[in-house]
Amino acid sequence: MLDNETKAQLKQYLELLESDVIFTASLSDDENSTKVAEFLNEVAEMTPRITVEKADLSRTPSFEINPSGSEKSGIAFAGLPMGHEFTSFILALLQVSGRAPKVDEKIIKQIQTISKTLHFETYVSLTCHNCPDVVQALNIMSVVNPNISHTMIEGGMFQKEIDEKEVMAVPTVFLDGEEFSSGRTTIEQLIEKVAGPMDAEEFAEKEPFDVLVVGGGPAGASAAIYAARKGIKTGMVVETFGGQVLETLGIENVIGTPYVEGPQLMRQVEEHVNQYGVDIMKGQRAKAIRKGEWIEVELENGAQLKSKTAILSTGARWRAINVPGEKEFKNKGIAYCPHCDGPLFKGKDVAVVGGGNSGIEAAIDLAGLSKHVYVVEFLPELKADKVLQDKLYQLDNVTVITNAATKEITGSSHVEAITYTDRGTNQEHTLDVEGVFILIGLMPNTEWLKDSVALTDRGEILVDKHGATNVEGIFAAGDCTDSAYKQIIISMGSGATAALGAFDYTIRNEFPAK
Repeated sequence: MLDNETKAQLKQYLELLESDVIFTASLSDDENSTKVAEFLNEVAEMTPRITVEKADLSRTPSFEINPSGSEKSGIAFAGLPMGHEFTSFILALLQVSGRAPKVDEKIIKQIQTISKTLHFETYVSLTCHNCPDVVQALNIMSVVNPNISHTMIEGGMFQKEIDEKEVMAVPTVFLDGEEFSSGRTTIEQLIEKVAGPMDAEEFAEKEPFDVLVVGGGPAGASAAIYAARKGIKTGMVVETFGGQVLETLGIENVIGTPYVEGPQLMRQVEEHVNQYGVDIMKGQRAKAIRKGEWIEVELENGAQLKSKTAILSTGARWRAINVPGEKEFKNKGIAYCPHCDGPLFKGKDVAVVGGGNSGIEAAIDLAGLSKHVYVVEFLPELKADKVLQDKLYQLDNVTVITNAATKEITGSSHVEAITYTDRGTNQEHTLDVEGVFILIGLMPNTEWLKDSVALTDRGEILVDKHGATNVEGIFAAGDCTDSAYKQIIISMGSGATAALGAFDYTIRNEFPAK
């Protein structure tokens, strides 16, 4: 079940176990149970600290990771925690054994205050790179608070449940049997959904910053590092640390790093930021920004933060096609990440809207899983690189439809069809599909800034060569700006530029006493 390299890495982690652990397993004679049994026994044979015992659980095959004794951790895995979930398995092992989760003490205290009994279930696919963040967050909540329990369910082994609950996007979380959330979600967001938002009073005593960064993607992180290295007081308002990069699987153009996955890259970046004592306020969204004696940033929870300067690095999101059915069927057949959700459409007909690099890469990826893939492109020809088009046209189960305007996405409880208009003949056509992947580019997250700083017609923030906006003391960086190219490395560079511009501004201007 485990190759030698994986075993060598696992052995190092198993040496960190702080107490004995029990795999409480529910198994039968079927093929899936055999795989899970082999996996558990193989791990248990590597250390005397782990034993395996059988029990009847609500799902088979499944297993709990419990401390030695009568207590239960609340953590269970239904299916095989391999692929991207192998890390979730290792972390759960260590945390159940007594190693403290690597999260802020404030978060631990928030989790401990939850008095309700909560049972979470998360449906995942092993190729989903966003799923582990949700699984690991809910496992931490279960370890910290005995009122909370969590089961990871591997969709491949529990396809019947996937179909019955009409799970068409991962990760999808159910709370006490009812759908709770879908898609990438941070531990801060999960806690907020359960316990409510952090009170504005938590921010009341914060002194003004020298630089306040709004956004936690590559541009924001780079800006925070460059500012903090100048020895000035730096803060970050972050809804989700990592931003759009968390939805990127393979990255091969960060100089000096031939290959890295998006979540891994941003974990490394966050660790780098943490080395400089930056005040990172996670799970917070900015609502407004004003220029007075100070730059004032208002959060959605009502908190007011002051700073000498601000750097806007709010990034971008997938652009919507804005047709009937798109909102209604989001996560019910409408998807934006082929790596995450592709396995849920195995053997089904799907459509990809968009003929650029992202769309064609998605179509190639989905062609290996789906029965048939339709590429629907608005322009008369595909926009993707020739090498990608050549590969696409070699595939027998792909149909390319150009000069097509998507009109509507229809279905009952989930997507059943997509209708488009042929722009040449004006005739309507309908494709019977169960999934629609929308990949038509990015849209800047700047709606809240319309009356604050100058924007382009596309909603991008106008900046000069120093990263400065038209408002003194407010700078911007990354995909939310009018930069010609939207790339990770360019965003990082623009973040550094904005931070240096902000620092230069602070040393050349007078500010009120704090």
